Amino acid sequence: MQSEAGTARARRLLPSLEVPTFLLVGGAGYVVDVVTFNVLRDQTALADYHPTVSKVLAVAAAMVVTYLGNYMLTWRDRNSAHRGRQVALFVAFNVIGLAISLAALIVSHDVLGLTSRLADNISANVIGLGLGTAFRYWSYRRFVFTDAGSPRAVEPDPTLEQLPAARV
Repeated sequence: MQSEAGTARARRLLPSLEVPTFLLVGGAGYVVDVVTFNVLRDQTALADYHPTVSKVLAVAAAMVVTYLGNYMLTWRDRNSAHRGRQVALFVAFNVIGLAISLAALIVSHDVLGLTSRLADNISANVIGLGLGTAFRYWSYRRFVFTDAGSPRAVEPDPTLEQLPAARV
């Protein structure tokens, strides 16, 4: 067991590790996203579809990786008593982040007419994903992984402490 001083020291250190850990988790998600996007773009079954279909499927795969990474690593010290709410918010904010990435891809591909694989990758996986990542960090920290410093374990019920002690 850590002492109170050790716990306080660890909590002060966690915020300094939060951004690098978030970026590492995001990096893993990015690799999954980009590799999946490019593999799907090569599939003949998807050849007739707009590249946004491949992007949506790639983001779905990356979302699983980033949720688990952020839950287990980045914000592991945050309370997760409401896991269903947490997952729902995570998905909702990912959909908004995806919309940011898709908007960049659509502007580049459809509005500007830049239809090469390189242009699709730059617009979706550099510009769009960069803007989406900034949004995701803010939204996850603010709304999804809340209650900084709260242990994951269930806290004792304060009403039990108010019960009179048993008489022997």
